[in-house]
Amino acid sequence: MTAYAIYFSPTRTSERIARAIARGTGADEVIDVDLTHDARRVTLPASALAVIAIPVYGGHLPPLAAERLRGLQGSGTPAVAVVVYGNRAYENALTELAALAGAAGLNVIAAATFVGEHSYSSDRWPIAAGRPDADDLALAAEFGGRVAGKLQDTARGGRTGTIDVSRISRPRQPLLPLLRFIAGVIRLRRGGKPLPRTPQPSDRHSCTHCGLCVTLCPSGAIARGDETRTDATKCIRCCACVKSCSSHARIYDTPFASLLSKCFKRRKAPRTIL
Repeated sequence: MTAYAIYFSPTRTSERIARAIARGTGADEVIDVDLTHDARRVTLPASALAVIAIPVYGGHLPPLAAERLRGLQGSGTPAVAVVVYGNRAYENALTELAALAGAAGLNVIAAATFVGEHSYSSDRWPIAAGRPDADDLALAAEFGGRVAGKLQDTARGGRTGTIDVSRISRPRQPLLPLLRFIAGVIRLRRGGKPLPRTPQPSDRHSCTHCGLCVTLCPSGAIARGDETRTDATKCIRCCACVKSCSSHARIYDTPFASLLSKCFKRRKAPRTIL
């Protein structure tokens, strides 16, 4: 069997999960399909397995990722739909991914939700910092093994009907921190203070103009030679530029970071469905 590890992953969290699941299947070959920086036309044979991992932004799939996923084309190809969220909630993202996969001719036979370090996470305001960690990746590999087992059962005459991803178990969320978060969001929106739309230079003199942020930006929001500016019409606030800058020349100073860090400290576990 060939497994395709398909991902949109500006900060590499979804990439690591997709690869761990794909390798956990024991596939003879794992082919990476990285949709982070450009769209690709990929035809997925019915004999292969597609593992698709996409990050969650604000409870939904990033529109840019959804657009690039439309380049996939299967022919009843079995698929695993995976969303990776920052320890708050993934809301409608998994159902959105399953719908896109179905429209591309894929048969979603398994799904999962994993936690990755939030885009807004920083040393000052950690939000699921360091995830996926070793435990997450071990669970991803184990899940891949169970997906392979399901495919083997099918080869013996079993069924691989499309699953209903809405039936996946949701992680427990303590009520009090959730209410605090909602109250904090309401205060921010009623406060009238403009919120930052893009990462900003922490210190213009710190930027060495190495161009790494230009290379890593998935939406082309940063121009080479003008690395201290970000095009707000293109920025998706993935913060790849912030996390990758060795000079710490960029920050995304949003009040949502402190709110998320304070309200969603409890570790949420991955959930799977087969």
